[in-house]
Amino acid sequence: MANTTITSVKGFRAAAIHCGIKKNGKPDLAALVSDVPATAAAVFTTNKVVGAPILVGREHIKSGILRACIINSGCSNVCTGKRGVDDAFEMCEISAATLGESNLTRILPSSTGVIGRFLPMDKIRAGIPQVIAALSNSEEAGHAFSHGILTTDLVPKTARETVTINGKKVTIAGCCKGSGMIAPNMATMLAFVATDAAIDRTALRTVMSDVTNGTFNCVTVDQHTSTSDTFALLANGLAGNKTIRSGGDLNKFAQALYNVCDSLAQQIARDGEGATKLVTVLVTGAANDSDAKKGAEAIANSALCKTAIHGGDPNWGRFVSAAGYSGAAMNVEKSACKVGKITVFKNGRPTDIDLKGVEHAMKQKDVLITVDLGMKKPGAVYRVYTCDLSREYIAINADYTT
Repeated sequence: MANTTITSVKGFRAAAIHCGIKKNGKPDLAALVSDVPATAAAVFTTNKVVGAPILVGREHIKSGILRACIINSGCSNVCTGKRGVDDAFEMCEISAATLGESNLTRILPSSTGVIGRFLPMDKIRAGIPQVIAALSNSEEAGHAFSHGILTTDLVPKTARETVTINGKKVTIAGCCKGSGMIAPNMATMLAFVATDAAIDRTALRTVMSDVTNGTFNCVTVDQHTSTSDTFALLANGLAGNKTIRSGGDLNKFAQALYNVCDSLAQQIARDGEGATKLVTVLVTGAANDSDAKKGAEAIANSALCKTAIHGGDPNWGRFVSAAGYSGAAMNVEKSACKVGKITVFKNGRPTDIDLKGVEHAMKQKDVLITVDLGMKKPGAVYRVYTCDLSREYIAINADYTT
């Protein structure tokens, strides 16, 4: 079977090792490297409290060129002051020196894990040469990389698409981590996507921004924006296509990138801490885009809605009331609510339906909640991915650092 991990992209190698950060012996240091300098873009958390790697990464991405990403898991290097920044910078220095890369701004650092602890730099200094020595374009290496960036995730998250541009096969593949502290306002906790497409830097940034808003920015697990959110996209041009700048070629690339990121976004919600279900919230009939977003996020973030879904309780009034307090304009007499394909509320009144069917729909692994605000036909639409809220979520986060 063909390699479908991030190393399936021409000219990219990856690796992950255990360097000693995690007590459980799982991989905690990972690297992704392009054989040639890659056109790159990245977006980061909008939280005012940010990790030291974010401060370094924001500067390094300004050139629009990257060779490598170096990531540690198990310690987020957040709230660590100047020492934390120095440590993130040193991770780039060691990586660049080991790779023979003269420009250390072409290295993007990332860290994820517990906030407020210093990186064990003695272990990382020894580990970086080891992880770079292990770099490979094998499927095994791709899987190792996807595991090396995880924290509380139960499963790795990967996605891949191919598209033909100018007669050349272009591959886009990526992986991400994210399970808790998920309410992105730019991306998820950590996401890395590689492509062998040749694409103009400005076009890459534009399409990345659009795709991020429609995928990673539409995920919430616990309404808590991380301090370490990073989404990095590297394009090394080795597919040999004519440089993508605009028009149909850019649209093809954008759709393929969207498919990869949308899959990753859904996987994050499905693997939310303690989650048993992937929940898609769709708001329609809104007066404008802002109102559609307000309504969808209010439902997706409501603890009452999420616990009802967890228990399969057909208490659809929670969905309608959440839309009502969201701040979005709503004409109740023309609004409607569906659970799956079953209309439970229409034109201000409950429908004559068997709630057993609604209960059955809510007990599925994939649950769709649709609320029409009744303002316009068809009106603005917004979609959010989330998950149910279980007792396990409380257990995980009550004991996270102990």
